[in-house]
Amino acid sequence: MYDGFYNLTRKPFQLTADPEFFFNSAVHRRALAYMRYGLTQGEGLVVVTGKPGMGKTMLVKENVASLNDDNVTVGVMVTSHVSAEDTLRLIAATFGLPFDSEDKATIQTRLKRFIIDQARNKKRVLLVVDEAQNLPRQSLEELRMLSNFEMDGKPHFQVFLVGQKELAQTLSAPGMEQFKQRTVASFQLKSLNEEETKNYILYRLEKSGWVNNPVFEEEVFQQIYAFTEGIPRRVNSLCERILLYGYLEELHTITIKDVEKVIEEIEEDDESSREGLGGEFKRPAMEVNQGGPIEERISSLEKVVYNLQETISKERALLRKAILIQLDMGDVYDKE
Repeated sequence: MYDGFYNLTRKPFQLTADPEFFFNSAVHRRALAYMRYGLTQGEGLVVVTGKPGMGKTMLVKENVASLNDDNVTVGVMVTSHVSAEDTLRLIAATFGLPFDSEDKATIQTRLKRFIIDQARNKKRVLLVVDEAQNLPRQSLEELRMLSNFEMDGKPHFQVFLVGQKELAQTLSAPGMEQFKQRTVASFQLKSLNEEETKNYILYRLEKSGWVNNPVFEEEVFQQIYAFTEGIPRRVNSLCERILLYGYLEELHTITIKDVEKVIEEIEEDDESSREGLGGEFKRPAMEVNQGGPIEERISSLEKVVYNLQETISKERALLRKAILIQLDMGDVYDKE
């Protein structure tokens, strides 16, 4: 596909969180510093929040990759809307503990025994909860209670909560004072600025073997930033479409007009989705005025040429959509 056309070693803008593509922007560097500070405390709760697509999962993976496995046993749990009891079951499953047909008290006891066993092996337990905004208050309370567990006067269980801005709203609500008291570090992710967005794009391209093919006009980066607002996932999605467009149009220079065309297609897709329309379109009429004055015949021919150009453009857009769908299906099969 386009990676071969542009002599890239891999796809630079895949949506899955790959730590090899971690971009150490100022905001992500600060978030990592907060998380690592929380780790040095060895206790309590660390909270990182941000809008969807800000790179929270990438932060989690980067942070986990930097840990010393000899000192910390890490479990990463992705949550859904579950009850407090089911939350305990999810935690048990995350650390490979049996949980089927067990009541809450039994699961709590099993988790505490696991923490004690790890402590005897001079390890502490770190639970990273991704998409933590889905947890109800009772589940958050269960996590707080586990974080209180001590042995020989030392804490051995720590929790990182990573979620969307709704998580911050829940934690700041009345009645959450005890939870806030157990929070040792908290950070809210913000978008990349315009310069960071450009550097982010170039960084991912260079990590994928890009050597100025295609060339990007300077205005392209400004347009990408304006459309994506510096949100990494949106940047990835748009840049993926731009490179696919470049491949199908056989472009070796990406101009602002090319980016505007891709953005227009994305907005049309969004509009079609909202209206419940399919991707089909009606082929324009190709009738030519065979008689009349020469000016009318020229005007008629110009309309035909215009309609043909529109048809080709739409067919190419459909081809891009078909390729994107095929790529998405390939990702699903790879995951399975």
